[in-house]
Amino acid sequence: MAKCSICGKGVTFGHNVSHSERKTSRTWKPNIRTIRIDDNGTHKTVSICSRCLRESKRTGKITRAV
Repeated sequence: MAKCSICGKGVTFGHNVSHSERKTSRTWKPNIRTIRIDDNGTHKTVSICSRCLRESKRTGKITRAV
């Protein structure tokens, strides 16, 4: 499932619009990465979007498992 476990960002729906303005369905998927984190001494695998991963490096919200 393409959903971030931190912020809940998921698939967004919309339309492709051609030059003649015919509309067809399309989706935008978030940039999801699967990483291993250290959660109170236990290792968990979580799906996290790249933005949350970048912010966690700055804020220290997530500690990656080695």
